[in-house]
Amino acid sequence: MTHYEILSHRLLNQQIISTKFTKPEEIVRWMVAMQSQEYAMAKWAIGLRLPGFNDADIEQVFNEGKILRTHLMRPTWHFVAPEDIRWLLALTAPRVSAINNYQYKKEGLDASVFKKCNEVVVKSLEGGKFLIRNDIKAELSKNGIEADGVRLTGIMMQAELEGLICSGPRSGKQFTYALLEERVPAVPPMTREEALHQFLNRYFVTRGPATIQDFCYWSGLSLTEARAGLPELSKDFEKRQIDGLEYIFLPQDISVVPKTLPTFLMPDYDEYGMSYKNKEAITDSEISKKQISEISSSYHMIISEGKLAGTWQKAKKGKSLEVETSPYTPLIKRKEASLKKAVLKFKAFSQNTTD
Repeated sequence: MTHYEILSHRLLNQQIISTKFTKPEEIVRWMVAMQSQEYAMAKWAIGLRLPGFNDADIEQVFNEGKILRTHLMRPTWHFVAPEDIRWLLALTAPRVSAINNYQYKKEGLDASVFKKCNEVVVKSLEGGKFLIRNDIKAELSKNGIEADGVRLTGIMMQAELEGLICSGPRSGKQFTYALLEERVPAVPPMTREEALHQFLNRYFVTRGPATIQDFCYWSGLSLTEARAGLPELSKDFEKRQIDGLEYIFLPQDISVVPKTLPTFLMPDYDEYGMSYKNKEAITDSEISKKQISEISSSYHMIISEGKLAGTWQKAKKGKSLEVETSPYTPLIKRKEASLKKAVLKFKAFSQNTTD
């Protein structure tokens, strides 16, 4: 399997070449979870996969609660579908909490403090209230709980990981919190084994070809946990050794993929880059080893014909939005023309942006 074939499968599975979906929430549900600490870029990650929708459209869906934003999998924000939030938290929150424990202790946050904080947070949000972080901070302060800076972040993240709170609609440009039980309809619970089975299968369906190491890098689960679930993978998956690594994927017809792979402005922390520990498939051979070592595949990257090719950034010129591009190497005319189209696509999505 060549890098072209690997990327063709991934671009199809991640809905970037084309999509069968018609709603932003369907994209998020398909992707299982989408990293979203950079909120504006996370909306663009959906827009990249859903032609015809703009920033304001996705903002509306988020405010309606059809897409949620919370901490899970790794100690960072993710978009997630309401029907998936509970089992994802149950499966991944223990490991995130373990990672956070050092910082919790540093801030004087232990089980007894969290219990008191959670009681205040729940009481302040009961009855369908949506509160911004400063409002919750004020409620904690009224109850004699110090909650500033990193300490407040720890308090709120722990409440998210416990499944007590999740995102509410935005208030202007500020995020609000809501009680998860009031925001999200109940769904049948899953056992841990059922959740792990679903997690693994949906990862390889949406991101294959990928390795089990890629899955662990993306999911935050340990290699031991992941390997325990491998026997339950669907028999439809194929496994293939590539450069000494075992890749798992669903066989599909990639003849529908254009010979020239897509060019686009990759959103920060996009799943096309963040879903894989091994970045070799998306690094162009023309890029030096030093440049590859500096690539985080997370921040304002240009994807040219499926591969990392440089960086981009937004720039304001008066009231208009402009995009500055910085390819690593000079682009041939075909690639330059594709990049210009990619810039226009991003600018069209960003009209009337709320961020």
